[in-house]
Amino acid sequence: MKKLLSTAMLAGTVLLSANAFAADLTVGVSWSNFQEERWKTDEAAIKAALDAAGAEYISADAQSNPSKQLSDIESLIARGADALIVLAQDSASIGPAVGLALNEGIPVVGYDRLIEDPNAYYITFNNKEVGRLQAEAVFAKQPKGNYVFIKGAPTDPNANILHEGQLEILQAAIDSGDINVVGEAYTDSWQPAIAQRNMEQFLTAADNKVDAVVASNDGTAGGVVAALSAQGMQGIPVSGQDGDHAALNRVALGTQTVSVWKDARLLGQRAAEIAVELANGTALDDVGGTQDWESPNGVTMKSFFLDPVAITQDKLDLVIDAGWVSKDVVCQGVTNSKVSACN
Repeated sequence: MKKLLSTAMLAGTVLLSANAFAADLTVGVSWSNFQEERWKTDEAAIKAALDAAGAEYISADAQSNPSKQLSDIESLIARGADALIVLAQDSASIGPAVGLALNEGIPVVGYDRLIEDPNAYYITFNNKEVGRLQAEAVFAKQPKGNYVFIKGAPTDPNANILHEGQLEILQAAIDSGDINVVGEAYTDSWQPAIAQRNMEQFLTAADNKVDAVVASNDGTAGGVVAALSAQGMQGIPVSGQDGDHAALNRVALGTQTVSVWKDARLLGQRAAEIAVELANGTALDDVGGTQDWESPNGVTMKSFFLDPVAITQDKLDLVIDAGWVSKDVVCQGVTNSKVSACN
């Protein structure tokens, strides 16, 4: 009994010491932008985890400007950040700012978007699997016909990783001629308006003969659906990702086929925990759940991956039951009695 008591007291002492240590820490977060709905969810999760650890949160919004993000990171360092979480606007140009932080002994966590530096940590969802899930859902609905690919930002390595996953599912049908690709374009800054404009151009070029669209996130999917709706074509298969509330409503309405859900609450929480661990001196290798992953350019990264979930019309209960979104939001305007989540 005495041994148990002493162990409990020791554990309590260690916990208090860890929290006291974390209380002296400041974690800076450099956001690429807040135009996407999901980043607010990520931020809330990061804040909550840092608060639980007793660490301070500071942040900056680059407003989709790579140059501003460089100065933002310098500012976060000057404000006393002991660790940085960076959602890169342009993964290629972010290098000097990340190098500056690392050279000053400030650990960097590349958040959701890859920063190819072996001395930075990388946390994200399995993006190739996201691409596979998107393509599987669209292909199940439309195994033949004219396809359009609306890809992500050309400056974001995730855009190509997603597309690689999509092609793992669809390439055989493309090679056989069952699928004819009538349009393919990147989307600068993942902006829905640009996705809509690209989709409008593809519809015009194909005389509206488009049967399916593989869009790489929910924002671009929203632009695609707007373009399709203007031509009375809403309802053809369209993919997305992120579990944006508007997208989940489109899934319920039948104007979007799938949103691959990445529970940003889990990602934000784990990123904050890792940032605190690294700031306290934990080596990259010693962070729980770390695996070695080779980037597209052959850089070995210390990484942590979470699993995504495909949300189709028959799986909307998953996001509602998880408290991600309310039934009222998902089911707004839904009159189809076959949508079980809305009954």
